[in-house]
Amino acid sequence: MIANTLLSLGLLFCVACRTAHPLPPADFASPGWRLRQGQAVWKPSQGRPELGGDLLLAVNTNGNYVIQFSKIPFTLASAQVADGRWQIDLARHSWRGHGAPPTRFLWFQLPRLLAGAPAGGPWRFTSQADHSWRLDNSGSGEFLEGQFFQ
Repeated sequence: MIANTLLSLGLLFCVACRTAHPLPPADFASPGWRLRQGQAVWKPSQGRPELGGDLLLAVNTNGNYVIQFSKIPFTLASAQVADGRWQIDLARHSWRGHGAPPTRFLWFQLPRLLAGAPAGGPWRFTSQADHSWRLDNSGSGEFLEGQFFQ
């Protein structure tokens, strides 16, 4: 009886969950990064107010990218994909994982759409001759529209 209990406890302590660790900050000074800065308006969903702010998109030649939406002095949304891992931080919530990032977050859609990939799922992407663009989900009411200066 005691042996079974000790064995059960031992097995319980040997089993571990594998959670994704936070991604390290990207080093934009290292080779291969292209930074774009601009402004955008984000409406998180129906019934929530629009938020205006600054947008930073950094894309590396290896496919890694970082996108940040901020209203000085706060970062309102931040998404990063690096070496097969992803991370997103929105207000007080954070998600991390391995593999392809979730399609429900528009922050993971924008970099690939700007690179010319087709929109998928509920997302619609339009761009204008003046380099402005809009990404929206008519089902949820979420949208991001903006323009890069560089």
